[in-house]
Amino acid sequence: MNPIAKELNKTIIGSSPHVFEMLSDMGKSLFFPKGILSQSAQAREKADKINATIGIAKEGDSVLSLLSITKYIKDIKPDNYLPYASSFGIPKLRNKWKQGLYKKNPSLGTKTISLPVVTSGITHGVSILSDMWIDHGDVIVLPDMMWGNYNMTFCVRNHGRIVHYKTFDENLTRFNLDSFEKVIRSQARENDKIITVLNFPHNPSGYSLSVAEAERVASILIDIAQKGTNVVAACDDAYFGLFFEKETSKESIFTKLAGADKRLVAVKLDGATKEEYVWGFRTGFITYGIHGDNEMVLEALEKKTAGCIRGNISNSSHLSQTILLKSMADENYETYKKEKFELLKKRALKMKEVLKDPKFNDAFDVYPFNSGYFMCIRLKDVNAEDLRLHLLENYGTGLISIGEKNIRVAFSCLEENDVETLFDIILSGIFDLKKG
Repeated sequence: MNPIAKELNKTIIGSSPHVFEMLSDMGKSLFFPKGILSQSAQAREKADKINATIGIAKEGDSVLSLLSITKYIKDIKPDNYLPYASSFGIPKLRNKWKQGLYKKNPSLGTKTISLPVVTSGITHGVSILSDMWIDHGDVIVLPDMMWGNYNMTFCVRNHGRIVHYKTFDENLTRFNLDSFEKVIRSQARENDKIITVLNFPHNPSGYSLSVAEAERVASILIDIAQKGTNVVAACDDAYFGLFFEKETSKESIFTKLAGADKRLVAVKLDGATKEEYVWGFRTGFITYGIHGDNEMVLEALEKKTAGCIRGNISNSSHLSQTILLKSMADENYETYKKEKFELLKKRALKMKEVLKDPKFNDAFDVYPFNSGYFMCIRLKDVNAEDLRLHLLENYGTGLISIGEKNIRVAFSCLEENDVETLFDIILSGIFDLKKG
């Protein structure tokens, strides 16, 4: 094992031995290399005559650039977006995002959390989570309705084993806390470590926990940790902030889990991609919360995370990070965010209004939704994929089928005045299939 990795492990073991136990074999081996990077950093500080360490092209004091590129980016100097960014991310952006976490999640209070490390979107963050914390055969507890990419990342890439609980109760009125607790406790009895991903607002259903539900989910995980099972609780907060109803918890469950127990590691996965409406920027963040508020251990986890990035994509887009940082510093930033929030909220509420019509009752059930980008329906008498293809070919209407009975609707890209039309088309398609 590399000496730097050994030193990081020593730091973690010294204060948080259970955190070290939870790291995957790869996580234990990861480190942030010194090598060329550290030598270049030293040269930037001391080489005031000639610096021949940097692996980029320069002309005088500026980065070498093509006018055919830079002419499209007029308000930012090429030196602020063309060179490589750090594998950790731009320091100012990391600090800005961390400040925002405390502002958006006041229950964090004075808890110490890591400085967020910049990822290339949520998917990359999930991949880092998998690399650092999941070994062959490790159990990942997930809802039966889940983002399909989890299977690719956790199982195909890292050979984890997904165990499902039922997402909703039989009447489709609420999150199935009883199933969640039953499966979590059963797996905790059988395994020394369990991983779970708490994805709210939830993809694909668009559901977020109430304050009481979030409290119970957290208490279950904390109790399991206190009774001797190591718990890695990842909070996939890709659609964070898009909460449309009063009773919905407006904070990440990360606030309740960070620092809660020595056997519990809380991992927060954020996506500027959705929160800031910059999907193609591929910019996200990964943040850790551990028991004891030990900054040295948190820093060691940051370095392992940056090492994981360094050995994979090297670093995230410098241009995306620079523009995002400028956006968050804009004097009208909050106003712009509120405008887009209200637009999505209106679409979600319009959908709820339309679906109250009893004419849909015999055709499908509606899964509860209160947030995010999506909602789902459960078909009663027809196959979801058959309906999807029928609507596409005969009504020019595109939807996503999930399994045999579920259809996902993205109201995020649906104009408000098209909502009623869409569900009438769905109803017509169902009648067509039932008639044969």
